[in-house]
Amino acid sequence: MTSEPRPLVELTVDGTPVWVPEGASLLEACRAAGVGPPTLCYLDGLTPANACRACVVELDGSRPLVASCSRQAEDGMVVTATSERVEHSRRLVLELLASAVDLSTAEPQLRRWLEEYGVAPERYGPPAPAVDGTAERPRPGHHAQPDGEHAATQAQPAKLDNDLYVRDFSKCILCYRCVEACGVDAQHTFAIAVAGRGFDATIATEYDAPLPDSACVFCGNCIAVCPTGALMFKSEHELRAAGEWDEERQTITTTVCPYCGVGCNLELHVQDNEIVKVTSPSDHSVTGGHLCIKGRFGFQHVQALEDGEE
Repeated sequence: MTSEPRPLVELTVDGTPVWVPEGASLLEACRAAGVGPPTLCYLDGLTPANACRACVVELDGSRPLVASCSRQAEDGMVVTATSERVEHSRRLVLELLASAVDLSTAEPQLRRWLEEYGVAPERYGPPAPAVDGTAERPRPGHHAQPDGEHAATQAQPAKLDNDLYVRDFSKCILCYRCVEACGVDAQHTFAIAVAGRGFDATIATEYDAPLPDSACVFCGNCIAVCPTGALMFKSEHELRAAGEWDEERQTITTTVCPYCGVGCNLELHVQDNEIVKVTSPSDHSVTGGHLCIKGRFGFQHVQALEDGEE
């Protein structure tokens, strides 16, 4: 069955007339005009969290800038997506994030935006000390407050409480993507949520329980949507810690998950003839980028069999 076509609404983006389906967002209209703003908390397939404010645009008739990811396009709207005011606001958002968290393992698109907007997080202070307090972390703009009070909430050791993935909150930008993926948008497990306020806000399980004792089913869909590497395969974390992670040496092979008959597509990331992590295409009609614990983490037996044969 095919859905009924939606009526189109006409609006103007940076002086260019644009037609988008009724109910579309201003972000979709901007992309249709070829001026897509940066997005951090937004991801296709997830409910817009409207949290990061990196996608703001000017809208005639609105005094404040509006978040394009969650504002619905309406007929006759006049939108400005590339003004000096808009770009200054986006740059400031990116600078504040880069000055407060470790973006060294962020997704390539985010690192490109940092360069494109000329982000200078060092304006807000020197990098924060490492977890052990002996040296500064070599990462872009991670800074400490003068009294060191707030730096401690960022410079913290990664949580290693299970054998599958690592949580490093010093890289978390509170984009809510993982919360949405764990909730109604994908997994319906509701194992995590944002706890605390201000500098103490963090992603947590119920009562801050260790993952093995929480409602987490280890599907890893939170890892798939994380833009900064705050959630990471344990295999990748260990290779990075050893200085052996090298994406240029990796190949990606698409295959079908063998564990059941659903037909989920898997992307096997292989380095030095070993699978180092598994993803799924976000545009795949079956998975939409999401997997279960077997599809995402059930590759260890491949290495185990090879080791046994040797």
